Amino acid sequence: MPATAAVAPPPTAPEQLAARLSSGDSDESLLPTLREIKNQIIGNRTKKLLYLRLRAVPKIVALLSSSSSPSPVIIQAAAAVGSFACGVEEGVRAVLDAGAVPHLTVLLSHPDAKVVDSAARSLRIIFQSKLAPKYDFLLEENKTFLLSLLNSTNENITELAASIVAHSCEKPTEQTSLCDAGVVQKLVSLLGGSSNQRDTSLDAISAIVKNNPEVATKFVSISNGKAFNSLMGLMQDRYPRTRLLACVCLISIEQAFPVYFQEMQIKTKLILILLDLIEEAGRVGDEAPFVLKGLIGESEELHRQALSVTAAERLCGYLRKGKAVLEARRLEGILLVLAELGSKLEQSRAQLIELQVPSLIIDLLKHDCAQVRVAACHVIKNISRSLKHLCAGRFGSESIVMPLVQLLCDSSTSVQTAALDAICNVAVNLTTKKSVLLQSGGVSILCQLARSMHSEVRLKSVRALRNLMFLLDRKDKDLILTELTVSTLTILISDPDPLVQEQALALAGNFVDGSGVSTKFIFSEDISIIDAVSRQLKGECSPGMCIQGMFFLANMAAENESQKDAVMDCILPTSLDLSISHPNSFLVTFLQSKERLLRLSTLWCLINLVNPDQRNSFRVSALQGAGIISQLKTMVNDPCLDCKLRVRMVLERCLENRE
Repeated sequence: MPATAAVAPPPTAPEQLAARLSSGDSDESLLPTLREIKNQIIGNRTKKLLYLRLRAVPKIVALLSSSSSPSPVIIQAAAAVGSFACGVEEGVRAVLDAGAVPHLTVLLSHPDAKVVDSAARSLRIIFQSKLAPKYDFLLEENKTFLLSLLNSTNENITELAASIVAHSCEKPTEQTSLCDAGVVQKLVSLLGGSSNQRDTSLDAISAIVKNNPEVATKFVSISNGKAFNSLMGLMQDRYPRTRLLACVCLISIEQAFPVYFQEMQIKTKLILILLDLIEEAGRVGDEAPFVLKGLIGESEELHRQALSVTAAERLCGYLRKGKAVLEARRLEGILLVLAELGSKLEQSRAQLIELQVPSLIIDLLKHDCAQVRVAACHVIKNISRSLKHLCAGRFGSESIVMPLVQLLCDSSTSVQTAALDAICNVAVNLTTKKSVLLQSGGVSILCQLARSMHSEVRLKSVRALRNLMFLLDRKDKDLILTELTVSTLTILISDPDPLVQEQALALAGNFVDGSGVSTKFIFSEDISIIDAVSRQLKGECSPGMCIQGMFFLANMAAENESQKDAVMDCILPTSLDLSISHPNSFLVTFLQSKERLLRLSTLWCLINLVNPDQRNSFRVSALQGAGIISQLKTMVNDPCLDCKLRVRMVLERCLENRE
């Protein structure tokens, strides 16, 4: 007969295996049950969730503390607990709720070395989760426990110790306390161990030195700089993850103790290594762009250096070659680095535009991952800050505007707000050619979002409408306000959020800027924009709100006589008797403000009110009675040259009116 291959038995159903855990079976039966559960859930999220519903975790954790459990059962139970906690938050939560951490901690003192190894490995997996409990290292017993783990000759236990430090050490007092206790020196000694020991130690060192100049200073002085040199050497390690963690550690030191990184050579090396690591497979390549963004963030010097080593070209190359196949996390990171490069320097924005970055990322505005869509919006927001290209109307094309408008209806609020940020910049468009945004249905959606219950969405929608209103012709301005409605604008001017109030006042100011303002929008028996502005200015409001309110009144006062009269009624109490003084005008307070723009906007309002003609003599008399002219005379030597010139203009026009 021909030989036949042995056929593996079919896997046992999870329901049966979970039932066996509490059936009182012998240890000989429990062992294969635990082993099969562990094998079924490794790398299988669906199976893990199924066993969680079957309440398997509490039964397995109970075996860890049972005095009757033999070592083989404990080893398999501990391994299964670690598997449940690996990569699935629900699994971590179930393990913690079942009380696994204290039981596994006790097992670190078990006489069987294999039990100790299994418990240490599982604890290390648990402490990689943000849900894991944190040790308070200001408590002496916790510090003593940590040092006992670091002094162990067991590699798994020392790795666990480093993982606990990386997870728990956040407060500056804890960082300093651990440093003074010799923990940093212990971690440095592990840098010469196995690759796992190096990686966990690097993580822990980063946590201890982060944002702590005192600890960073002590670190670089360990053994006359040998510890720091070890980190420099690990940037060239054969293992990509070690190289990445060494970069993270060095960046933490640089940001805490920048004096030690005066030479650009180290920073340049970090940039180049991180650019190389983006090509690595798996988690290293996914995390590398985020580390690079953290390195160059907020530094014009490092932006220039990154450009000089062709960072923009390489990042764009990654997008061209693999944006269809790259993991979402890596795509997000690459986009955020490009956004960072475009955030400060016009030179950077010009280079990104030359590399056709806007065209590269249009498809990514429709990506399945919300974080990628958000990052793509950030790129457009920062690149579109280029004054040169705004003037040319480069960002007003349909290919860019339409995908952004579609994102305004996204189910994710974070995507909506990111799209609004981009549209805010695109809408500035220093030409009058805004037809794409006006005709795309964007105005209607922006007006709907301006009524949102979410304050951030409301704020950014009003800001986008404000920018869109800028430099529009009168017909299009009227169309926007008709869509928004005067009622909504007056409500926004009195919004509970002061930032929304400020943007609404600026929107109103842009609307009345220019000639031909329709009085039906400004004055109404029931609703009046100018009344809403007046109420805000007479109340307690921020300087920014006052500035925008005064620019609104200045634009109003630049028009016809009826609008000038309305502004006078706003800034001064109405009275037919011009001999009555009006000492309570808020304009005097504004003219005394330390805010240059508030003084300047108030002066522009006065300039427009007192343009020489026959009727303005009455306004000058009213301003004199309110003490405003007297205040102006004290400002002839204002420290702001612009304000000084406007003060003289007002006083000269007042004199002309009297004559």
